Amino acid sequence: MRNLITLLMLVLATTSYCQITMEGVVRDSLNQPLELANVIAISKTTSALESFGITSERGSYRLELGKNGSYEIQISYVGMKTLKDIISTAETDITKDYILEPQNALDEVELVYEMPVTIKGDTLVYNADSFQNGSERKLEDVLEKLPGVEINEDGQVEVEGKVVNKLMVNGKDFFDGDTKLATKNIPSKAVDKIEVLRNYSEVGQLRGVTNNQDNVALNIKLKEGKENFWFGDITLGGGFSPDNALYVAQPKLFYYNPKYSLNFIGDLNNTGEAALTRRDIRNFGGGFRSPSRSSGTNINLGDNSLNFLTTQGNALEIENKLASGNFSYSPKETLDLSGFLIYNSSRILSRETNFIQYTDASLGIPDEQTEQSSRERSNQALLKLSASYQPNFSNQIDYDVLARISNDSQNQNLFSSVVGNTSQLEEVTPYSINQNINYYYTLDEDNIFAFEAQHLLKNENPFYNAILANDPIGDDAFDSTADALGLDSALESYDIAQNRRIKSNQLDAKLDYYNILNSISNLNFTLGLILSKQQFNSNIFQFLENGSSFEPTPIINDGLGINDTEYNFSDIYLGVHYRVKTGKFTITPGFSVHSYGNRNIQFGETFKDNFFRFLPDFETRIQFKKSEALTLRYDMRNQFTDVTRLAQGLVLNNFNNIQFGEPDLQNALSHNVSLLYSSFNLFNYTNVFARAAYSKNIDQIRSLTSFDNVIRTSTFFNSAFADENANLFGRIQRTFGKIRATLNASFNYSKINQFIQGQQSLNEGFTQTYSPGLRTNFKVAPNINLRYRYNVTNNNQGGRETKFVTNAPSVEFDAYIWKSVTFRTNYTYTSQDLGNGSSQSFQNWDATLSYRKSRDSKWEYELKATNILDINSQVRNSANNLSVFSSETFIQPRFLTFRFVYSL
Repeated sequence: MRNLITLLMLVLATTSYCQITMEGVVRDSLNQPLELANVIAISKTTSALESFGITSERGSYRLELGKNGSYEIQISYVGMKTLKDIISTAETDITKDYILEPQNALDEVELVYEMPVTIKGDTLVYNADSFQNGSERKLEDVLEKLPGVEINEDGQVEVEGKVVNKLMVNGKDFFDGDTKLATKNIPSKAVDKIEVLRNYSEVGQLRGVTNNQDNVALNIKLKEGKENFWFGDITLGGGFSPDNALYVAQPKLFYYNPKYSLNFIGDLNNTGEAALTRRDIRNFGGGFRSPSRSSGTNINLGDNSLNFLTTQGNALEIENKLASGNFSYSPKETLDLSGFLIYNSSRILSRETNFIQYTDASLGIPDEQTEQSSRERSNQALLKLSASYQPNFSNQIDYDVLARISNDSQNQNLFSSVVGNTSQLEEVTPYSINQNINYYYTLDEDNIFAFEAQHLLKNENPFYNAILANDPIGDDAFDSTADALGLDSALESYDIAQNRRIKSNQLDAKLDYYNILNSISNLNFTLGLILSKQQFNSNIFQFLENGSSFEPTPIINDGLGINDTEYNFSDIYLGVHYRVKTGKFTITPGFSVHSYGNRNIQFGETFKDNFFRFLPDFETRIQFKKSEALTLRYDMRNQFTDVTRLAQGLVLNNFNNIQFGEPDLQNALSHNVSLLYSSFNLFNYTNVFARAAYSKNIDQIRSLTSFDNVIRTSTFFNSAFADENANLFGRIQRTFGKIRATLNASFNYSKINQFIQGQQSLNEGFTQTYSPGLRTNFKVAPNINLRYRYNVTNNNQGGRETKFVTNAPSVEFDAYIWKSVTFRTNYTYTSQDLGNGSSQSFQNWDATLSYRKSRDSKWEYELKATNILDINSQVRNSANNLSVFSSETFIQPRFLTFRFVYSL
């Protein structure tokens, strides 16, 4: 780490040594400072943009210029004449003030060199060409170079620390609900401007009466000439690996005009390149947001999808297929139609070994070594259709429908040092239909109404089958569990299975009334309703040697081995909020009053719970400057569980994880406090973001777990012990000339009360992560991105303490040579200290070499190598409230592919 820091400082010092600083103040003819004036310096030698700046609230500007050079200074401001000045630099810094004169409306407007960054109210506009050197290929390559913009580890775009959930192209929705399809596929050379829409509201009528400071959207404006005809690229390639021939086919086609747009993204490969992973598809929300998201009520409908062995990027063999289309159509100015269709398919072979230590060693739970291999198949499809009709400013109606269906399966072979060999099969073919209708009506300038309703219909049908070796005469680790389940133990194997079906039907609706009291305050009344119904059926059965099957009667759990449960939930609530702006403060106190009804019916018996709850909330925003703010929030929330934790019958999550529910479970109550600070200063190119949050959960639903060897059986109850969580995340980013320095830091503390083998213990975890980095952004020289991740995880399970330390330096290098050759490579070295004197490490190294005759050439030829060092596996160490484990995941070998890319 010391050597890396030394290298970073050397690069920074060398660059700084070759520059001087020019600074001063820009004023108007009345000697008043001008904030947000654009100041640029253009080299007289190369005619290229050398430096740029935007004046602060005091009119101050700062430019970083090369020594012994000649530059043209251009200063522009709305309503003022553009000022030009020629200056020559020597070896010392320069201080110079400027005065702008009012613009004469009859004078010809003179175009100046385009600013890399401009601010227009709440919109931040980046000129894409100002941040490109020629090595970029996709939109994400440009976004990573923009000040204030980050691509996080999940591939999501973050602006000033806030995740961007909506991305548009020329103002039209692009696969609404996800940004990865856009960032990884839109060609960089088609992008003209990147507009960051801060405080974004999709409904113009509500913009002045709601708090939208957390809403950030991106609008990608295409270059002139990219409308009214197809653009994009088609990639075809093949290659070699130790085991298989490789293939790649990736068509990415786009068409835009003012009236409609069409986009198609396809991907077919066996190289492990996933445009969208299985998790991306499951989390693809389509832009849907529940009307009750801020009501204080959270109801969990559960997730019964398959728990695949590994993530899609870490496996031995990976085949991906993606076909996706997106459209938008505006038949008239008042009507917008849009939608998308996504089909994603994957075939994966994975393998993993684990060493697991279960909680307190004094509880008698043995350590376990496992080796797992899995063949995974997943087919997923999503369809969304949307319509928005706005006949006038006073009326707007939106309708959306999102349908999804999947067919997933997993065949897994497991060897356990305790249980022995097990073969498992999991299958699920769920579907869901989500509909959303919103109507917004402005009665007059003081009265606004908003109606939002969402209906969800979901059906899940997971099937599980496990075959375990059995010695009918001797003792096996699974025997006591088999006896408890009522299984026939006289067979050569235990062949057990379970069918489950969970049907969910939920309506979430609310009516808002906004009364604008005056120019600085308004009242909001909300009448809301949540109706939810879930049905859960399950049964355990054992296959016999003659091919027949029977349903065993368990010895435990009062003999309940099946489930037939109906769970009904209702919430009728009234909310009141007052919003006032006074000076730099925007204060929004409020509360909601809820009437809750819970009822579940099982085996002819009804369990009911009806009660009222008062939930206060509060928000204060301090706007120090136009680009600096602090937000404090507090709220109380009620958390309700899903039907599977209420169902009394046994449920096989898998053969070594069995649960049964408790029909009298109550809701959990949480207190939540958060503090957010953001500052984006283009005067000194500094971006600062910090977020702190604390939550305390009362009556939290916890599991009561008992172990038989490594096989656990759990039930649930409302814990009288409060659980707590506190986290802090901060990012500071500063640009020095052509170098951008970033420091990310995060801290997380959690306190969880666990109950194992009838004993209560406290599980405390503390994780801290530091990620410094430096990246250059030269227009003609090679660029380098240096990063370092230092992570320390401490976990105390009551009887066992662990500490893991991870060091992961990485470097990315890209060079655009002779205006035709692009070389890009990235390397990461990861070392993990296990805290017991031993350590593990692995390396990742990929590279790409491509050739195109010029930037505008239609053809490009690319040679791509992944896992150049041909490492076999990656290691991971972690801890949770039940166990500490060390994992080794085997990955794809070295791949070498040659590709042709044709640009339309």
